[in-house]
Amino acid sequence: MRSILVLNPKGGSGKSTLATNIASYFSLQGKKVTLADCDPQGSSQDWLAIRPDNANKIFSAALTKDRLQIPEATEILVLDTPAALDDKRLTRFLGQAQTMVMPVIASPIDIRAAERFIKELVELKGTVSNKIKIATVANRVREDTLIAAKLEHYLDNINLPNGKKLPFMTMLRQSQNYIHAAEKGLSIFEMAPSKTYYDREQWEPLLNWLSSKRSLPTN
Repeated sequence: MRSILVLNPKGGSGKSTLATNIASYFSLQGKKVTLADCDPQGSSQDWLAIRPDNANKIFSAALTKDRLQIPEATEILVLDTPAALDDKRLTRFLGQAQTMVMPVIASPIDIRAAERFIKELVELKGTVSNKIKIATVANRVREDTLIAAKLEHYLDNINLPNGKKLPFMTMLRQSQNYIHAAEKGLSIFEMAPSKTYYDREQWEPLLNWLSSKRSLPTN
């Protein structure tokens, strides 16, 4: 089973938007996808609840006493996580995933929070290694702004303790298309291509990475 974790302990980073769109993309590829909403706010669960009957089926994983009840034959598991994780819960989520996608908002507060969190990940023994592959995404970006350029530079220049770069995948713009899609229980990949062409184009580097062996732990 392929497992993808969307995680950033800073609230408001757009984790649910990434998680729902990733889940939808793989469902459109014919995969049996399960979306696990581990956040008490339940944004991803609410999104699933309003999905149209004629949309590709995405299953739900219930979190009971910190244990996920994952439907049988799930091929892709996408985990949407809460903010403000302690070390124990963080380690548990990381242990359930092969791949982690970390969205970061273009603001000074969020950039500083990302710096602290990445340092924390590095300090968790064995986390940023072959056990899980991690990549960052600049999310809800207002293009052609100074802070967007600063975030892009920061994310594009993070090095891990082994000297390798932490992959920075793409910048996703702040777009009403995400809001319109979420209101209908859909993703941008289920909206009219003519209206979402630019957004889909921005997603390509991340989706190509998630679909490749580069995003999987080495044995």
